[in-house]
Amino acid sequence: MMRDLVGRGGSDPDIAWPNGARLAVSVVVNFEEGAEQQVGDGDPQSERIGEVISVVEPGVRDLGQEQIFAYGMRAGLWRMLDALDRHRIRATFLMCGRAVERAPRQAREVVARGHEAAVHGWRWRPHADYRDRAEEAHDLDRCIDAIDAACGVRPAGFFCRGSESAWTRALLEERGFLYTSNAFDDDLPYRDRAHRGLVVLPYALDSNDMKFFHPNGFVRAREMVEYVEDALATLLAEAERGKPRLLNIGYHLRIAGRPGRFPAFEGVLEKLAALGDRIWVARRDEIARAWIAAGG
Repeated sequence: MMRDLVGRGGSDPDIAWPNGARLAVSVVVNFEEGAEQQVGDGDPQSERIGEVISVVEPGVRDLGQEQIFAYGMRAGLWRMLDALDRHRIRATFLMCGRAVERAPRQAREVVARGHEAAVHGWRWRPHADYRDRAEEAHDLDRCIDAIDAACGVRPAGFFCRGSESAWTRALLEERGFLYTSNAFDDDLPYRDRAHRGLVVLPYALDSNDMKFFHPNGFVRAREMVEYVEDALATLLAEAERGKPRLLNIGYHLRIAGRPGRFPAFEGVLEKLAALGDRIWVARRDEIARAWIAAGG
């Protein structure tokens, strides 16, 4: 993949979203607990990023880290689903296949409440780590099949931890995917020049609750709410000048699902709901299809 530092060169298309707004907002929830590395699951080491950096030696089972992840499925998911219902907001859930396989009831409930199920890889790992095209294809198909079996839907979107491999987009295009979200380089969707069948729907790591787990990130819930408010203010001002925009806001069950951080989730949902038709809050598959329909 060639690097593109030019993009549209400052020239924005004259596109409005389906409700007439110029700013689309995508709320994303990561559904990956149970798909992370854990020695107890036969992996050589356990995931080290959690509430604290794990002090358990590699190769030794880390029960505490397993339980930190389990909290997301056992408690965080239900709290967050109920909040989405209260504010009548539909989100995209990025689902790891192994997590879906282990918690099919939870995955099924997500889709039953009107949210999108998208592929987040079979395991919570970078696809750039795959050294073999066939191995990546096998795991991609396992994830698709797990979501289909649990939820009764075939996913149309993709995003993996870290980075795609050299083959990921070709594999997605071969399987008829609508979009990929492994892109952090724009405020609008665009087409992959080498894989014209795919819409590239950029994602964001700054307006993301993973920043609670990083030393240069958020500490109090209100900090994330205020950060998102600043992003909304900037993009709304540009939208009012006729520039179409997309804002991505990401969450995790084990992070924003915790009581002390939950206001970072519900507080943002309240802000989005209050903006009404000034913005268009939609699932990522809806955003990708709207972009295509508008000629993007």
